[in-house]
Amino acid sequence: MATIHTNCLIIGSGPAGYTAAIYASRANLNPIVIEGVLPGGQLTTTTEIENFPGYPEGITGSEMMDELRQQAERFGAVVNEGIIEKIDFSARPFIAVDDSGNEYEAKTVIIATGASAKYLGINDEKTYAGRGVSACATCDGFFYRKKVVAVVGGGDTACEEATYLSNLAAKVYMIVRKDYLRASKVMQQRVMDNPKIEVLFNTNTVSLFGDGKVQGANLVRFKGTDKEELFSIDIDGFFLGIGHKPNTEFLNNQITLDEGGYIVTQGHSTATNIPGVFAAGDVADPHYRQAVTSAGQGCKAALDAERFLLENQ
Repeated sequence: MATIHTNCLIIGSGPAGYTAAIYASRANLNPIVIEGVLPGGQLTTTTEIENFPGYPEGITGSEMMDELRQQAERFGAVVNEGIIEKIDFSARPFIAVDDSGNEYEAKTVIIATGASAKYLGINDEKTYAGRGVSACATCDGFFYRKKVVAVVGGGDTACEEATYLSNLAAKVYMIVRKDYLRASKVMQQRVMDNPKIEVLFNTNTVSLFGDGKVQGANLVRFKGTDKEELFSIDIDGFFLGIGHKPNTEFLNNQITLDEGGYIVTQGHSTATNIPGVFAAGDVADPHYRQAVTSAGQGCKAALDAERFLLENQ
């Protein structure tokens, strides 16, 4: 199969990948986007987006990503289906191979593969995805004003999500499988002092229920012991707070990652430890994980790639 040459290979779509493609196209870099396992990224699983500038009436995640893709293609970006399975960063130009055996030779690479939310693994998480199940309180909390929600997890992420939601919801349950919180002392205290948050220790989620949307959760306390107790709570929203996993496996440890597996970028730029390789969006952002910040990083990555090519002809 013939090798496909490009000045800029963008691995991953979503706000970061498509925005990088828009800017790279306008800079005449003739970028190629490899969409990845979920074309459009995680936002395509979000029913309504109301916090992205320029959409006063809101927009679905799928619609927004479709518009971003069309905008990138309008300026000449090539958007291909596929998953990059391996890539060699040992020398420029870089060589990448997708799951169909297509080989790409790229002078620069922008990694925008995102981070996947960790799920419990119960079937109801998929059944109610976008209909009460969420992995982002900042994204979806607005829809649960004065309602009752639950957050699963006992670490800093869960405590942050619960605290954020307590400013919107009428009540927040924290479902914690251990008998303690793993979060930092400050976050623990913040949760325990919050009258809107009730922590359910030693508790696991069995299933969710509801007619078309989440209306409650079936739980078990002291699972597998002689004190095991089944009970249910009425909730309107179920938030996963057990962390995210950056999609970096295919990099095969060629790029410097932090302890959480996120790509480490240099200073204020999107540059990685490999000259000519840049990272944007959730794959390099353990803190914000918002569509608008990912789009901004996609812009920066394309500008960084353009500057790199000018300086390294």
